[in-house]
Amino acid sequence: MTLVSIPSNPVPEDVVSGTIKTPDGAELRFARWAPPAGRKGTVCVFTGRSEQIEKYFETVRDLRDRGFAVAMIDWRGQGHSSRRLRDPRKGFVRDFTDYEVDAETFVQQVVLPDCPPPHFALAHSMGGAVLLRIAHAGKRWFDRIVLSAPMIDLPGRTTSLPVRTLVRTLRYLGRGGSYVIGGSDRLTGTNSFINNPLTSDPVRYARNAAILEEDPTLGIASPTIAWTDAAFRAMMTFRSHDYPSRIRQPILMLAASSDTIVSTAAIEEFAYHLRAGSHLVIAGSKHEILQEQDRYRSQFWAAFDAFVPGTPLFG
Repeated sequence: MTLVSIPSNPVPEDVVSGTIKTPDGAELRFARWAPPAGRKGTVCVFTGRSEQIEKYFETVRDLRDRGFAVAMIDWRGQGHSSRRLRDPRKGFVRDFTDYEVDAETFVQQVVLPDCPPPHFALAHSMGGAVLLRIAHAGKRWFDRIVLSAPMIDLPGRTTSLPVRTLVRTLRYLGRGGSYVIGGSDRLTGTNSFINNPLTSDPVRYARNAAILEEDPTLGIASPTIAWTDAAFRAMMTFRSHDYPSRIRQPILMLAASSDTIVSTAAIEEFAYHLRAGSHLVIAGSKHEILQEQDRYRSQFWAAFDAFVPGTPLFG
């Protein structure tokens, strides 16, 4: 399956892409890039909700410059992976265990057969929540995990009991395929740059919007009731006092001080209780740290280089 290339966001060279099928029948698009000559090690990149492989082409280049192979998938329900609902703009998932099935299928069919070890993971937002669940379950596919603004909780009272109860009730009433209250069918990431909650970098924001303008079928719109209910249930498990202490893998969490999408305070609290984890809050950054201005991205990559074995020193 081909990747979408535009002048401001060309496909990195030497890509292999295609589709794989999960045991429950979901078709997932994947892409992988070999490491530079004489280097080894693979970073598997896991996107956030509504994102797609194309949005991370710059990140792919950054990782390959560091000597790594890179492998990615589109989660079910987004990108060019299969959609469950008649309206393809409605991202839908029964439970976050479905995403764990996606990740395991990807590891078994793409990463282990075709990507050189050691294997590391880099995940953003929703992808970070999925990777935490995988690590908590004791699956040691990755030597180290780096999380960008992981979705451990949402800010304010967004996940309060009344809100969760309302969402659960609407789902039980058969409204799971409807947009959340106040949602719309406008593709995420195509609103005006002014006051957007994702990034303060106008060039990268425009680039990402141009990807969706070139191929709107890559995007999805507001969350559905079912996705929101599944996300709430996943985040509630993270509140268990012993959840982080049961994770044995080394994890680095990068949070953004100006994040209004996920709770930075929850990330700090969770990281404090990790047995083999640490975290860094990047002052001034909005939610999408890897899509931010270079002054914020450089802090992310400095932390990544210090944490992941085998990275050269970047000046």
